[in-house]
Amino acid sequence: MKAAVLLAAVALAGCTSTAASAPPPPDFNCSSALASMSPLDAGGQIAPLCGATPYPSAPPDTAAPPDTAAPAPAPSSAPAPPASTALHQVSDPGQVTGTLAGEHCHVTGTAPYQLPDPSCTSGAYDPRVTAAILCAPRYTTRDYRPPVSETTRFKYDQAYPAYGVPPGTRSELDHLVSLELGGSNDAANLWPETGRVPNPKDATENRLHDWVCAATGAQAADRLSAAQRAIAADWTTALSVTGA
Repeated sequence: MKAAVLLAAVALAGCTSTAASAPPPPDFNCSSALASMSPLDAGGQIAPLCGATPYPSAPPDTAAPPDTAAPAPAPSSAPAPPASTALHQVSDPGQVTGTLAGEHCHVTGTAPYQLPDPSCTSGAYDPRVTAAILCAPRYTTRDYRPPVSETTRFKYDQAYPAYGVPPGTRSELDHLVSLELGGSNDAANLWPETGRVPNPKDATENRLHDWVCAATGAQAADRLSAAQRAIAADWTTALSVTGA
């Protein structure tokens, strides 16, 4: 008898709201019926008949635990540092290469502590001249240096006009990255260094060469690369930058 009443109650739950609101028969045990069914079924079918508040159509989702990970840093609004000028790689032993014709170059500083214009003379080195070659006991720049006729012609026909140096000015055609540091003879590495000869830059070049050759193997190669970049960027600070 109770099973039949229960089936009748379930059927009533699927009817109109008027039928669903009708009370169950007197001998129907609401507590037993609710306990024997799942919360979803009890809430959607039996509860209205027993005057109980129906369950929601699905159990509420369990709240996710708070994210304990550190928040991602906000992007920096500071401008990126300017990229340093890359050195040219030119292998040109015994000859002057490139040109400065038509350039308008300006030095900074005063002699003998001048720096060339980086837009005209940014520096160049020969990748074939390694630290092992430079530090060999019998190494000399004589075999790499161009003949005087070539350097003199470049100095007066290109370097002087490009840098606006008046004829007759005392100067030397300088390799920004010196030959003893693997510098090339390309126009990007040559400029008219005015003032007395020899000059303070020569002593810096010698000390950097000694610093490179005080190491061996990979360390010497790293030092050579650092010395080339430092002297090309600012020869007046190259010793302090490298620690030579």
